[in-house]
This record gives sequence, C-alpha cells and structure tokens, in this order.
Amino acid sequence: MGAMDHARTAVVTGASSGIGAATARHLAREGFHVYCAARRTDRIEALAAEIGGTAVACDVTDPDSVAALAAAVGDRLDVLVNNAGGAFGAGPVAQADSDEWRRMYEVNVIGLMQVTRALLPALLASGDGVVLNVGSTAGRTAYEGGGGYTAAKHGTKVVNETLRLELYDQPVRVMEIAPGMVRTDEFALTRFGGDQEKADAVYAGVDAPLVADDVADAITWMVTRPAHVSIDELVIRPKAQAAQHKVHRRT
Repeated sequence: MGAMDHARTAVVTGASSGIGAATARHLAREGFHVYCAARRTDRIEALAAEIGGTAVACDVTDPDSVAALAAAVGDRLDVLVNNAGGAFGAGPVAQADSDEWRRMYEVNVIGLMQVTRALLPALLASGDGVVLNVGSTAGRTAYEGGGGYTAAKHGTKVVNETLRLELYDQPVRVMEIAPGMVRTDEFALTRFGGDQEKADAVYAGVDAPLVADDVADAITWMVTRPAHVSIDELVIRPKAQAAQHKVHRRT
C-alpha cells in the first residue's frame, strides 16, 4: 500500500469559492487529501491542482450528482465539511419569493442531508469520522429581511443536532460552525442578485469582518481534535459584531 492509501481524506462541498475554497486549502496543509466538490468545474479543478486534491463536479441538490461524489470518494472517508449553502434575497416575509425560499431550503437543508446520507457509510468505515456542517448565526437569531435564510439555517442546526443523537453510539462526530459576519467574494453579492452597492453596504464601516481564512482555520481546528473530543457547535464572529443587530461601524 502506498502512502496515499493512508492519507486522511476530506470532502468539502461548495469548494469553488469563499469558506469552502479556504477550508480545502487549510485541510490540505494539514495533510488531508481533499475532494473539492462544487458545481463550477473550472474553479475546483484549479483548486485541486493547487492543493494536490481531487475535483468532483457536484450539485448537492441533485441526488445523482451526490451519488457520483460518493462513488468518487470510495468506501472510506475521514471528514465531511458540508459547506455548500447560500442566501438568496432579503425581502420581508410579506413579499417573499417562494422560489428563493425553496432554493435556500434545498441547498442548506436537503443538500446537506443528501450528501451526509451518501457519505455516512464511508465516514463510519474510517472508524473516526467527522461531519462538520457550516451553519450561521442566522441559525440562532431572527432578523428582518432574513426569513428564508434564517429558516433554512435553523434547519441546518436542527439536522446537526438530530444527527448527533442518532449517531451517538457510532464512530462519527457531528459538529456545526456558525459564523457571523464573513466578508467573502460572493456571499452578499449572491444574496442581492449581483447588486454590488447593496452587497458593499452589508460591510460598510466595519473595520474587520471575518474572512474565509478565519472560518477555515476554526473548521480545521474542530475536525482535528482527538477522537473523544466533539466541538458540538462553535459560534464565530468578528469583534465588531456583538450580535446580529449590534455591529460597530465607523461613521
């Protein structure tokens, strides 16, 4: 057996940008062989080449695509980072777009479930698997204009809690990281349909929002604890954000 057979393996979904791409890089530095999963093949192929990982085109909302990811990974996996997610729209519930809400639920809850379900046998086979779900402080606190996203991320949190209860006697740990304000290339831009001005306003006057590397660093710490240590949930915010509604902004 070659050295590759013994390398720890990790799957990161949503690896084409932001927290996912940063997490793939951090895990690779820790010695993991990383399966970079996302829809945008050009991006994940470049990332996989950079970190010595494997690119797998995957839409987490498509069961056939998820089955192909499981087949690519094979029968053993050490770490799964369910990072694929996203917020679409910021309208009040009274003007909610049903399709945006469906998309958010599909990716943040159904997609997370499908990937976990497909990869769980490989995680159990490792003898010490870790499922780490990327939630959000939106999964803890409601705020105006966040209805569809807060509902979906509350869903992420509850799936995480349920999984831990159901797998308590199995060799797998179930964790959630819940980041607050993180400035990435795409998150706010996607939410506001490509409106750069609205996206920039989210971070206006905030000295130092978190960046993807901050979250990736925390994820890497979580998944590399000893086998008996489970970081059930970790809430991480920039110092400037005391709560969803209390953010220090320069005026």
